[in-house]
Amino acid sequence: MMSEQTALDDAEVEVEEVPEDEIVVLAQKWKKKRGSLIMALHELQGRLGYVPREAAMKLGREMGIPLANIYEVLTFYNYFKLESPGKYIISVCTGTACHIKGSPKLLHGVEDELGIKEGESTPDGEYHLQGVRCLGCCGLAPLASVNGKVYGKQDVTDAHGLLGQVRQDRPMHVAVESADAE
Repeated sequence: MMSEQTALDDAEVEVEEVPEDEIVVLAQKWKKKRGSLIMALHELQGRLGYVPREAAMKLGREMGIPLANIYEVLTFYNYFKLESPGKYIISVCTGTACHIKGSPKLLHGVEDELGIKEGESTPDGEYHLQGVRCLGCCGLAPLASVNGKVYGKQDVTDAHGLLGQVRQDRPMHVAVESADAE
């Protein structure tokens, strides 16, 4: 059986996918602000696209917050992702206007086309599918967005066409863009 210290040592090695100094800077930015854990986690996910366990552990140590408290926040809010969401995050709008115009058919079509369910990623890590309450582009209903690029007025019976557009456009990954912007 692995000791707790060995597990922590292994986690220190794996956190190198996010430079440790970035996590230290992030922790210092939010550490003294009351109730700021959710903001720190939001920023961390914005940089990576998800919150890996190793990064959460390092953030907790730097902020003086127990890992259990961090996971209370991460698991309470469904915004946070604990696993890498895939290169292309497909968000199908399920808000009222999109729903009325057939977005559930589009969502199911994409599920069938990719062989995954809502909230899952393809085994190759290329695609992650999620339903979202509203993208704020009701005049373009029904629509989907992929890594922030909006695909409006979709034919709800042609998920294959949507995925073809995505494969052609190859929109940049949002987490990469936000990390570069800072």
